[in-house]
Amino acid sequence: MPKRGKKAEDVDSADELEATEPEAKKSKKGAAKGPKEKVVEGPILYQDPPNKLTSPSGQKYTLKVTSWNVDGLRAWVKKKGLEWVREEDPDVLCLQETKCAEKLLPPEMREMPEYPHKYWACAGAKEGYSGVALLCKTEPLSITYGIGEEEHDQEGRVITAEFPSHFLVTAYVPNAGRGLVRLEYRQRWDAAFRAYLRGLDARKPLVLCGDLNVAHAEIDLKNPKGNKKSAGFTPEERQGFGELLTAGFTDTFRHLYPETPHAYTFWTYMMNARAKNVGWRLDYFLVSTRLLGELCDSKIRSQAMGSDHCPITLYMAL
Repeated sequence: MPKRGKKAEDVDSADELEATEPEAKKSKKGAAKGPKEKVVEGPILYQDPPNKLTSPSGQKYTLKVTSWNVDGLRAWVKKKGLEWVREEDPDVLCLQETKCAEKLLPPEMREMPEYPHKYWACAGAKEGYSGVALLCKTEPLSITYGIGEEEHDQEGRVITAEFPSHFLVTAYVPNAGRGLVRLEYRQRWDAAFRAYLRGLDARKPLVLCGDLNVAHAEIDLKNPKGNKKSAGFTPEERQGFGELLTAGFTDTFRHLYPETPHAYTFWTYMMNARAKNVGWRLDYFLVSTRLLGELCDSKIRSQAMGSDHCPITLYMAL
């Protein structure tokens, strides 16, 4: 997601760390009021529950996928993002906003023996912009870049891997932009991307992951009232996400945790937003609805540092 750090409306101005208790009541008429006492209220942080490693039918997971918007691959490597990945040890690692041409990849990324099959998509005309990556332990049957429409395939935003039982799509959805200057384009993208996913789903079920650049419901960001006209929470973008769900796909996190609040994946760098958990849930795993019987868990790893987004992880028993 483009950096929200310069947009004051993205931070909840009412999110204060201190509150004042009401004055003590007088025990007698004319008695002096007691001193005001300040109570320090800490932020409400999301607590990632223990991993669920089996499906509803009791089958153990066979696929573990991690997705992370790294906000610049080279900087993320320097911030020790790879160390966290090695501890998490997913079967497939999907990265967004890599901002790095393949020829400029850090040697640490080139030399990862854990993932012998690596695929990169970069913005053709814009160096250091957008970009996604998909790293696999098992070689896919095929790899596709983009969604097959020239208008939408110039910025390195989608990679699709085909496996025997499913497709895996990683995407960095375009942002509507400051002042919503790309909102109309975003709506065209949403329609085209939805059609692309439906075409895949007609062939075999799919898993979609990435930074989808929308907070779908009010529960998915700290300050919904102050952001109704902000990129990522406009009625048009939310409607587009809703249409994707009605097209046969399910938001795995909300399927498993429908009422869980304070679960965010992005925080602006400004105003200490992450420490105060003033965030947005912009990163998702969606699956074909017919795969819900194989869904084990959908995780938000909010304690992992290295970017203005945190990673998310999916467990499936495919």
